[in-house]
Amino acid sequence: MKILLVFILTTVIFAAIDLVWLGVIAKNLYQQKIGFIMADEVNWIAALIFYLMYIGGILYFVIFPSLDNGNWQTALLKGAILGALCYGTYDLTNWATLKNWPSEIVIIDILWGAFLTGLTATLSFIVSQKFL
Repeated sequence: MKILLVFILTTVIFAAIDLVWLGVIAKNLYQQKIGFIMADEVNWIAALIFYLMYIGGILYFVIFPSLDNGNWQTALLKGAILGALCYGTYDLTNWATLKNWPSEIVIIDILWGAFLTGLTATLSFIVSQKFL
């Protein structure tokens, strides 16, 4: 039961932060830089699969090991590294294989992935440790 609660908590934290980024802060940035290849509608099935897989990765590689050693700094560091690796994989592959993939987006997304995943892991760790 605890695993499910941590999964739900982490999903809510991640989704809330990411939706503010995608829907408000960086909405115009992505439209300006990659609007030429953006779909008219979000593929919610693909988005849901990504969220489930990515949150599972955050739990397995970051949050549970951090809870085992009781260290929020581990959650922050490992989360940031995981985020940079995963978002970097996506963006660097796009930059290597797609025409006109903007280098600015590569840098911004890698930094965003590190920040988002590090923050999510840290907040989830703190709440889980205190309340679950």
